[in-house]
Formats: sequence, structure tokens, C-alpha cells
Amino acid sequence: MQIDILNIEGKKTGRSIELPEEIFGVEPNNHVIYLAVKQYLAAQRQGTHKVKTRAEVKGASRKLHKQKGTGGARKGNIRNPLYKGGGTIFGPKPHGWGFKLNRKVKDLAKISALSVKAKENSIIVIEDLALEAPKTKQFVGILKNLNINVDGKKTMFITPEHNDNVYLSLRNIPTVDGTMLSDINTYDIMNSNYLVFTESAAKIFTEEPAEA
Repeated sequence: MQIDILNIEGKKTGRSIELPEEIFGVEPNNHVIYLAVKQYLAAQRQGTHKVKTRAEVKGASRKLHKQKGTGGARKGNIRNPLYKGGGTIFGPKPHGWGFKLNRKVKDLAKISALSVKAKENSIIVIEDLALEAPKTKQFVGILKNLNINVDGKKTMFITPEHNDNVYLSLRNIPTVDGTMLSDINTYDIMNSNYLVFTESAAKIFTEEPAEA
């Protein structure tokens, strides 16, 4: 997959990069994308919901009246779940919502998500930024030069390593998020309308893996 490298003015630099077909050109597997997104969202749930059982609510433990001879129903203590202020039966308890996915499934999901964005022509490669200081206005201008509407479209800006000036420039833009290439996940990819790679980040895909 051949992509032109653009400058901060949104114009072609005359350079291009060949993104590997085995990552950006596969037939997307929608089911594994669903599983990876579901796992990510499940992991965000705190699972802190909790109610008190009859052993935890306030109230005396004495029997309300004798077992027989009253003509009424049998009663235990005031913490009985049938009474107002009593404990809750089978209520929710704190627990984690996360579940495990095999590494191969997660990798396939990420590759499928990247291929989806490649088919949608939603991948942009821009030359490396050299911001001297954090400037949100300047960063918005760069995105507009790339024909990205920051008011209505979500954008994921991807760098090879953490860059303070880039991060501080984009963090106040609600529709723009930034991450390192090593931290990107399937949810981030699918939740974005555009993926903007810096040139150095995109070149990592073309590098040969180091031999063990």
C-alpha cells in the first residue's frame, strides 16, 4: 500500500512509503475486532457496585417475637431482607469485568482494524513534527491543512515515541487523541475517523524484525 508523505501544509513532499499488505491489506475479521473492542471496554468498567447483605446492615440480632403462639408469621431479626432497611438478597458484589484474549487474536484484531482504515482511505502519513513549543492553535492549523475537520471527526495522532510538545498541543482538542505506536489498540483505531502517522512511526512497519 503506497501512501504519499505530506508536510505540515498538507502538500506532498515528493516522498512516499510502502505500508505492508500483510498489515494494511488483509481481509478484515469483524468478529475478532468485536472481541478486542469488547475486551477493552470491559476492562474500563470499575466493577465497584456493592449492596449490603443482612449481615452488614444496622439492626439488632434478637428475634422479634417468639416462634409460636402469636397467630402471626414466624420472624427472625429486623435485618430480614423482607423488611424496610433490611439486607439485600443476592445483590451485586465488587468484581472485575475483564476477560482474556489470546495474543494471536488481539494481533489479528489490530491488523484487521488497520486494514479497515486503509480501505476507507483514512490513513495519513505526515512528516515528523518539530514543534519548538506546545501550540494548540498551530496543531489545529496542521490538521485543517490535512483536510481534517477537528469539530466533527475523531483523529488519532500516532508517534514513534512520546513527544511532550505534540501531546501538550493536542490534549485540549476534544476530538483529537495522541498515542505512541507501541500503545495503539484496536479500540483506538476503530474509534477514530482518521489515523495520522508521523513518518518515523510509519517507517517502523517497513523495518525488518530483528533476529533473535
